[in-house]
Formats: sequence, C-alpha cells, structure tokens
Amino acid sequence: MTTVTDADALEGLRDALGLLRDREQVAERLLASSAKHSFDPDKELDWDAPLEEGKWFWPPELVSLYGTPMWRRMSEEQRILLSRHEAAALASLGIWFEVILMQLLVRHIYDKAATSAHVRYALTEIEDECRHSKMFARLISRSGAPYYPVSRLHQNLGRLFKTVSTTPGSFTATLLGEEVLDWMQRLTFPDERVQPLIRGVTRIHVVEEARHVRYAREELRRQMVTAPRWSREFTRVTSGEFARVFSVAFINPAVYPDVGLDQREALAQVRASGHRREVMRTGAKRLTDFLDDIGVLRGVGRRLWRAS
Repeated sequence: MTTVTDADALEGLRDALGLLRDREQVAERLLASSAKHSFDPDKELDWDAPLEEGKWFWPPELVSLYGTPMWRRMSEEQRILLSRHEAAALASLGIWFEVILMQLLVRHIYDKAATSAHVRYALTEIEDECRHSKMFARLISRSGAPYYPVSRLHQNLGRLFKTVSTTPGSFTATLLGEEVLDWMQRLTFPDERVQPLIRGVTRIHVVEEARHVRYAREELRRQMVTAPRWSREFTRVTSGEFARVFSVAFINPAVYPDVGLDQREALAQVRASGHRREVMRTGAKRLTDFLDDIGVLRGVGRRLWRAS
C-alpha cells in the first residue's frame, strides 16, 4: 500500500485529467457536505405507509427481462412482481458490496494519520455505508420479497478480492459498484410510477453516494500516479475480472422461479437482450471513460472489462 503525503499533492502531481487536488482539501469539503446533507433513513422515510397498488418497485425499463419475448407474454401484475423481487435482489447485492467496501476503506486508512481529514472522511463514509446497509435490509423486509444473497462462488470471490486487492484496485471496484447503481437510481427516485418508499431510499442513496464517488475518484487518480508499477498492473487485471463478476452478480437467477418463470429460459433471454446490454453499457459509460482516461483500462484488463 502506498502512503501519499499532503506534500506530494503540492508538488505538481498530475495525470491525463490535469493536476491532482490536495487530498486534505478534498476531504474537508466532503466532510462539510456530509454535515449538511446526511440522512437517518429510520427517521426520514415512512416505513409504516402501505405499499401502493399497481406501482413498480423498479422502473420497468431497468427490469432485466424488459422488451424480451418472455416480457411480452407476462401480465402487468407479473411484471410488477418481478420488479419487486429484482429490487430486493439489488438491495441484497448492495449490502454485499457495501460490506466489502467498508472493509476496503478500513484497510486503506489503517496506516494513515487518524487526525487527517482524509481519514476522518473515510470513517464518515463507513458510517454512511452502515446506514445504507441497514436501510437496504429494512427495505427488503418491507417489500415482502426475500433476501437474495449472492452465490457461494461470488461470496468466496469477494472474500479473495478484499484480501489481495491493491489500494487502486479497491477504489476501482468501489466506483464500479457505486456508479452503475447510481445511474439506475437517478432514474428511479424521480419516477412517479415507482413505489414512494423505493424512491425515498434511492434519493438518500444518490445524495450520499455522490460524495463517496468523489472521494474514490480523487484517490484512484492519485494511486494510479503514485502506486508501484506492479500494483497498477495487478489493478488492471483484477478490476477487469471484478467487473465481469459484478456484471454476472447484477442479476440473481433465483428471482425468476420465485415469480413463476422458467429460470433457464429467462436467463437465456436476458443474455440475448440488446436492451439489457445497452442499459448496462450506458450505466457504466461515464465510469468506463474515466478509467480509460486515467490508465486503468489497459491490456487484459480492458478485454475483461469489455467482456463484462
């Protein structure tokens, strides 16, 4: 792990996007924003309000089977039911991912000065992620759908990744998990077709995750300039592989039989869906462009990223 001091930021470090910002100044601004715009989901959201009949749990265009032959055969009620289960599956995925992220953040600050703003913001972000994980868990329970853990294989791959990941690899994975879901949630919280509780959860998550993305982007830029070459090369490979794993985990196959659909046929239609590929590609475009600009997408990592 590479430790970068404040002095390094003042020595004209730059990448393809320009001069790197002072790490402490970035953290101070994020701490100020956190003080003004942080939420307690238990108090902010009306958890006791009844769910509204006929409303979606996820925008229909973001449901995995949207536009497929199977989707056209489904009744409106079954489509909404699938959106309920997929929303629960995405919340379950979010919990898995945020537990990994919290561990990676603790590793990142382990050997840094606890009095620095950079470390104080990391601890603030961990507080945010704890609230988000509890919020997602409560949302799953309130929706009436089951908790959908990731597969045993992905559980073990996550355990391996957070053990061997480099610091830049950790921040790349952080952005992958945050930015694709963030794009989807920005479409969700203003959508009046969607359940008010879902809209409230996604609004809180979008506001607070914007700070997390800023923190991760700034630190990843710094790491890709200062980290040893072997660390940067290892990051390129592991990031591409993590993107592949994450893209597969994004859909939990168990949702299909739970709503009365054939799992094998549903998965085949999702894989063949041009609309679904475009949704994932569009959701990742901003991040893909950023990672390309700062040198993460190179060699085998680029091929793995494209395959995802």
